[in-house]
Amino acid sequence: MQHNGGGNPHARRYIGLDQIWEDLQKGISQVYARQSMEKKRYMELYTHVYNYCTSVDQSVSARQAPNSSTPPGRVSTTKKDSKAMTGAQFVGFELYKKLKQNLQMYLADKLKAGENLLNEDVLLFYTNQWEDYRFSSRVLNGVFGYLNRHWVKRECDEGRKEIYEIYSLALVIWRENLFKPLNKQVTSAVLNLIEKERNGETINTSLISGVLRSYVALGLSENEQNRTQSLSVYKEAFESNFLADTERYFTSESQEFLAANPVTEYMKKAEARLQEEERRVQLYLHESTHDQLARKCEQVLIEQHLEQFHAEFQSLLNDDKNEDLGRMFKLVSKIKDGLGELKTLLEAHIHNQADVAIKQCADTAVNDPKLYVQTILDVHKKYNALVQTSFDNDSGFVAALDIACGRFINKNAVTTSAKSSSKSPELLARYCDTLLKSAKVSEDAELEATLKEVLTVFRYIEDKDVFQTFYSKMLARRLVQHTSASDDAEAQMISRLKQTCGFEYTSKLQRMFQDVDVSKNLNERFRTHIAASTPLDLDFSIQVLSSGSWPFQQSVTFRLPVELERSYQRFTTFYSQAHNGRKLSWLYQMSKGEIVTNCFKNRYTFQASTFQMAILLQYNSATSYTVQQLAENTQLKMEILLQVLIHLLKCKILQCKDEPDANNLKPHNEIELFLGYRSKKLRVNINKPVKTEQKQEQEVTHKHIEEDRKMLIQAAIVRIMKMRKQQKHQQLLSEVLSQLSSRFKPRVPIIKKCIDTLIEKEYLERVEGEKDMYQYLA
Repeated sequence: MQHNGGGNPHARRYIGLDQIWEDLQKGISQVYARQSMEKKRYMELYTHVYNYCTSVDQSVSARQAPNSSTPPGRVSTTKKDSKAMTGAQFVGFELYKKLKQNLQMYLADKLKAGENLLNEDVLLFYTNQWEDYRFSSRVLNGVFGYLNRHWVKRECDEGRKEIYEIYSLALVIWRENLFKPLNKQVTSAVLNLIEKERNGETINTSLISGVLRSYVALGLSENEQNRTQSLSVYKEAFESNFLADTERYFTSESQEFLAANPVTEYMKKAEARLQEEERRVQLYLHESTHDQLARKCEQVLIEQHLEQFHAEFQSLLNDDKNEDLGRMFKLVSKIKDGLGELKTLLEAHIHNQADVAIKQCADTAVNDPKLYVQTILDVHKKYNALVQTSFDNDSGFVAALDIACGRFINKNAVTTSAKSSSKSPELLARYCDTLLKSAKVSEDAELEATLKEVLTVFRYIEDKDVFQTFYSKMLARRLVQHTSASDDAEAQMISRLKQTCGFEYTSKLQRMFQDVDVSKNLNERFRTHIAASTPLDLDFSIQVLSSGSWPFQQSVTFRLPVELERSYQRFTTFYSQAHNGRKLSWLYQMSKGEIVTNCFKNRYTFQASTFQMAILLQYNSATSYTVQQLAENTQLKMEILLQVLIHLLKCKILQCKDEPDANNLKPHNEIELFLGYRSKKLRVNINKPVKTEQKQEQEVTHKHIEEDRKMLIQAAIVRIMKMRKQQKHQQLLSEVLSQLSSRFKPRVPIIKKCIDTLIEKEYLERVEGEKDMYQYLA
């Protein structure tokens, strides 16, 4: 580096621009010609810039950029010692100006070679020139590094406009002198290439990516101190044109394709086009284009054809075209609020399909719980699978399935024929009863799957209190009659109901199991007690059930056979001594036993109800009785007695002397023991529930449900009013419905009656002067 050699850093001799420019210009030409340059030559060029920037001339050194606040030829300080340093910081404008002019002339020559080129020729020219120019400009930026770090930095710090680091200056000059004159034909050529690719032709994508990288790099802001980049050039010169071209192209293509092809084929085409445009962004477009391009394609390819999609959706559902349904879902889900109509159509379709399925079997299903529940499950399984696979388990489609299932399960051909919305929960409870009596539920995996299916239907049941009532009655019978196939299955079912509806829902069911365990212990104690005195002449066991937990009615009028009297008396005495103050109410209709016969050719053991036993034991005293005599001896009501007799006649254990039709018995008809009885089994189960009793019990059950509901509604009203103190009628109705919806759906007229009842009982009163306002009375 040239210097004075003295110790004073400010004593360097002045070096004028004309002394270095000629050699510097040769070096710049060498750089832009992409000629190889040795390190020594590079340092010579760098030194030229350094020497010029650090030289001092008292008269001219303080060269300034235009608009500087200090007049040319003056130093911006009054201190003598700092003149040279401050001047050195300003030297550079003339060099910057010369360099700028040189690059402008260089690009003017290049423009002449490319201004008449079109299509791929202009792209080849532009990308090749750009890559060379960009590389050379980075080298040039290094040569002028001292100017960047000092003069350019100072100018930018002081807010000078249109002053850039040398590399950025080179890009600005390219933008003004080559990009602007050529950008229309270059952009047009790029768009033509993209269209060719969309038409299936193979193109040189590197030409497009080269041009677009150039457009991105040219997005320089006016104050380019920090080389921050904007996408203004890319967006204005290319993106806006590209998006408009995309819209025109796909609008035309989609209309033509749909006119000649079915919607299912069009969806495949649209799906492929969207994937192609996605790849296009990854391959050569700037990532910022992705969202706008995607929205534009979705608008043109999907949104503009939604009506045709909706019309096709119903056909696809009808024909179970699950793959096409999945494709349509994926496409339409890209449109904001586009899925709304599809959800509505799906809900209506599921409801209609279920309605048809239940109508087809309604006559049988009303008395066949398994058929009814299986029909519901078949519909649910089919459309649940559809929602999970084709509709990606989307929450909106899950909700559509749930709404449809809720509608058809609670109101369908079976509930209509039964004239009761409570028929569904009753049939589901009966299905559970059959299921839990079946030996098949002993398999763990099958049990898990089956209980899950039951809970699926249960979840949609509105009148969960009806299910609870029927289920508890049937569970009680299974426990008392020992007909449950698996204690684990029973426990799992109660656990699942508890998870779904809470502890209170299953509290009575769990207490039943506790009573059964307590009864086992009680029987052991009774046997020990009997063994210590005189043993019984028959095997006698009993279950003691707490009256508040078990859903049994009081026993019917009945005279216990003398053969059972002694056992009855001894247990009553034992229990009274163990539990002073407790009263036993005997449930004869739930009792059963075994009778061993000695009157037939073979020795049979009959498993019979207590009523059947009472009748058959009469024949130890005589071989024939009239119906009236049997009624007097057993004290059974005639309608129950006839039911029991008819079954024994059909089993051919008894026979009617004077009435061939067993269903037409009269009090005077004579019933005798049929000594010719035959059976392939030596142990014969003849126990059968009394239908009359069952029918009465169902009626009583429904009546109790209605009464329980009224009490629950009243309790909810009191809770709400106690908290609110005052409440409008409509708001009170809404809160009651909300609180009780998990158990059942209260009818508004019943709620109104309950409000009136509470007013009569003085829990509430109407507020004078305010319409429909209630007030709580403490």
